Amino acid sequence: IDLLKENIEGCSVFTLPAKKWHWRARTAALYFSQTIPACSTYRVLFSSSVLNLCELVALRPDLARLKKILYFHENQLVYPVRKDQERDFQYGYNQVLSCLVSDVVAFNSRFNMESFLSSIRSFMKKIPDHRPKDLDRLIRPKCVVLSYPVQFPDIRRWASAVHRSAWFGEVPDQSPSDPRSAPTAGQDPECLDQVKPLHIVWPHRWLEAVHCGCFPLCPKALVYPEIFPDQYLYSTPEQLCKRLQELCKRPDLARRHVDTSLYSWSSLKTQFQSLLAAEGP
Repeated sequence: IDLLKENIEGCSVFTLPAKKWHWRARTAALYFSQTIPACSTYRVLFSSSVLNLCELVALRPDLARLKKILYFHENQLVYPVRKDQERDFQYGYNQVLSCLVSDVVAFNSRFNMESFLSSIRSFMKKIPDHRPKDLDRLIRPKCVVLSYPVQFPDIRRWASAVHRSAWFGEVPDQSPSDPRSAPTAGQDPECLDQVKPLHIVWPHRWLEAVHCGCFPLCPKALVYPEIFPDQYLYSTPEQLCKRLQELCKRPDLARRHVDTSLYSWSSLKTQFQSLLAAEGP
């Protein structure tokens, strides 16, 4: 959001603190309907998928006329829960409704997009009767993939403070954006098969680590094959072990890194500017 505000002329930003997201998903639309001023010069409405966009534009018809862009950094149809009965239907349902009223639905990865679209039909089967049909077909034509932009220069200021950057997933109940939550010397690294739940739709922490000199070894699943070539992927624990042994014997191989510049803000800036242009959907 800071990048967009700095680089897109005329941005007005309306946010809420990043906490109590369950309440944000339920009530933010009503709050924003009262706090966003009426303005005849607004042309584009860019919203996170956490917001119930359907409610907002219903409460504010003046915003409904704008080019409405919904950005998915995750999706509630497949977000992991211990038991499917624990999944709150309302969150996923809100996201589907938001897609239907949007002009453009942008996802941070193809994996995120396909996992959302392919889950709509089964998700709607939870409705006991009079179920809507073909919603995925209505939404898909609006969908685009727009990678999450990483501001790489900012990463270097704390990279040297991390003694051991051998973590492979996010540790629950810690803030991955805080370098203090990364493993330090003497701690065991987190491996992907130890981290549950696993729901990675855009590996920006991996890209930051690679930018700082780390060699990525990723599962051949989820979003990773979109980002990393085959030489950085493994399919089984045995393959992972073999690759690690190889890197121990040939540390020079670990100094060959995939190019991450494609996911920098400088590379993605034009795509965001084009998407946020005020022309029609």
